[in-house]
Amino acid sequence: MVGKDMGSKFEVDGDGWRREYQDKLVSPQEADSIFGGLRSGARIFIGTACGEPQALVSALLRHIRAHEGDLFDLEILQIWNLGRTDYGDEPFGKSFRHNSLFVGEGMAAAFASGRADYTPAFLSAVPDLIRDGTIPIDIALVQTSLPDADGNLSLGISVDAVLAAAEEAAIVAAQANQEMPRVRGDGIVNIRDIDRVVRADEPLLEYCETPPHPEVMDKIGRNVARIVADGATLQVGRGGVADAALFHLRNKKHLGLHTELFTDGAAELMRAGAIDNSRKTIDRGKAVASFCVGRRSTYDFIDENPQVVFRTIDRTCDLSVISRQRGMTALNTALEIDLTGQATAESLGGRFCGGVGGEAEFIRGAATAPGGRSILALPSTRDGGSASRIVPRLGPGASATFHRCDVRYVVTEYGIADLRGRSVRERAMSLIGISHPDFRPWLVEEAKRLSLVYQDQVYHTALYREDLEAWMTTRTGLSIFLRPVKISDEPLLKEFFYSLSDKSLYRRFASARKDMPHSRIQEFVTVDLSRDVVILGLVFRDGREHLIGFAQYSRNERDRLAELAVVVRDDYQRQGVGTLLHSYMTDLARKSGIAGFTAEVLEDNLPALKLIEKMGFEAVEAEGGAKEMRLIFED
Repeated sequence: MVGKDMGSKFEVDGDGWRREYQDKLVSPQEADSIFGGLRSGARIFIGTACGEPQALVSALLRHIRAHEGDLFDLEILQIWNLGRTDYGDEPFGKSFRHNSLFVGEGMAAAFASGRADYTPAFLSAVPDLIRDGTIPIDIALVQTSLPDADGNLSLGISVDAVLAAAEEAAIVAAQANQEMPRVRGDGIVNIRDIDRVVRADEPLLEYCETPPHPEVMDKIGRNVARIVADGATLQVGRGGVADAALFHLRNKKHLGLHTELFTDGAAELMRAGAIDNSRKTIDRGKAVASFCVGRRSTYDFIDENPQVVFRTIDRTCDLSVISRQRGMTALNTALEIDLTGQATAESLGGRFCGGVGGEAEFIRGAATAPGGRSILALPSTRDGGSASRIVPRLGPGASATFHRCDVRYVVTEYGIADLRGRSVRERAMSLIGISHPDFRPWLVEEAKRLSLVYQDQVYHTALYREDLEAWMTTRTGLSIFLRPVKISDEPLLKEFFYSLSDKSLYRRFASARKDMPHSRIQEFVTVDLSRDVVILGLVFRDGREHLIGFAQYSRNERDRLAELAVVVRDDYQRQGVGTLLHSYMTDLARKSGIAGFTAEVLEDNLPALKLIEKMGFEAVEAEGGAKEMRLIFED
């Protein structure tokens, strides 16, 4: 049986392999003879995605057509089929069924109609399922490079579980193709380990997905880039979201790559120098993957590239390896996510249209890695905008591919939700805040019905304004991030208000009340940014936002003035924070056509009075222990 002596594949003497190669060589026209001993019920493994051996697959289909009525219930096993060959075509219905570990676009109709099978499995488990006989392989159809001087052939762009299939199959047939790149790593077999070789040179399959809404993908990619840190090690899936994210990472520094899938975007980042793998904990200096889908230029890039190594999928997706990779950042997508943070990448409404793949393992591994970050990025809607991908509960029949405890960041074109350490209520509000505005009222009402949020929760559909974000430095050198308030900021404001001293709280609200209940705080987070503005002043510690200053103005349409209020946390007072917030709010107001500010300040609030007088405010009225101050902007 082929593959039982794989450990000796490098021990070939002289030119003996050349004679063996010639003995095993079969012309493309005679390739049907490979399947002469094929029996009904056999399982046939075919190389993955772009690594599919097209000449061998064509020969197999010719053989089945020629023996229709004699061969029954063959099983075609593949990790991922690109859909170039319709294995689910009706004429083959009695002869074989296609069984895939991932439901690709090309096979979706066959699965939906019951003409094909889906086997859910973590990718890391597939080689062992083959090796221990749980999934026995009768014939493995693989594609390789041409043999080198020692008779070694490279599995090239598809190593994943193909090596295990070649080791364990009763018969191994290889399509030797000069177009297949030689990729360093685990994917080496020797001619002595192959039973039949078909020399057939033809272009490899290529994969290039054009997203239906590139502007949406671009916004998602920009948001993802805000999360990815310099020096992170990336795992990135396929598709428009992944491509857009990689495009916007080109200015990052010292990124690494440890992923199951190598794509055009990864190659571009390596060419640009953004991925240099210099900070990786494991396999430093090497980009690690298991298979590749992309364009010819990417295949040429990985050909004999010493910086690229392909490992078997059980190594690449090994949870213990992923979780030890410092800064591991897993970027994947989902079909749907509910308001608690659990998501599916497999099915919608009981219909399978994806797979577990390696995503769940990378999401889990990144969540437990030192400094790791798990990211799910997805468009806010599907089906042409008629349905929200953020839903109250996953639909009936949907699989929870990703556990709510493993998902940290969720990204749409409307922003970023950080779910780490958040309660169900906080998660729900964060996810509603990045949903499509058309669906926010429905999501809030459903969340109330499910008791996921407060029953008096209010909401708005105004878009978050990234144009109001800014990094600024105070006169004392303190760097502060200024941004508009989000509907999910209630916990941040609650912590801020309760951190204030009684004196500061009294001066801000001119009230002896010391409580800041939900009903009071939500008034600050549900403002319509097209009319009023609330700006938060933030510093970052331990990867978390800490609110140190708060500024708000409310527009009065009668006189084109706006009432301004600013409060700074006690331990950050007298460091220039208040002055910076005043100046920033003034700039925003002037750009919005506001003629000036009013402010009500208690007479004994000497620091605030000193500050606003410094900013040019003048007293216009005093009543009940408070001064009304006014600042009219110069033209």
